[in-house]
Amino acid sequence: MTVKLILYGRQLCHLCYEMERELEPYRSRYGFELAVIDIDSSADLVGTYGQYVPVLMADDRQLCHYRLDGEVLHAYLEKML
Repeated sequence: MTVKLILYGRQLCHLCYEMERELEPYRSRYGFELAVIDIDSSADLVGTYGQYVPVLMADDRQLCHYRLDGEVLHAYLEKML
């Protein structure tokens, strides 16, 4: 089973770039798919996530925002795989 995560962020957001970079070791270990979505492409996404980016989602569940929560991500991935 392939786990799919979504990282909502925006251009020129240092926290967004940092979270994407920090996800790479987990991605290498667990092999999940990662979609990176620029919230500025949609007014609805800006309204939903604008104050909280970056936001990491899995199955319509928010895993973390602002900073990567490695413990939460690890627990989720271990449960799913």
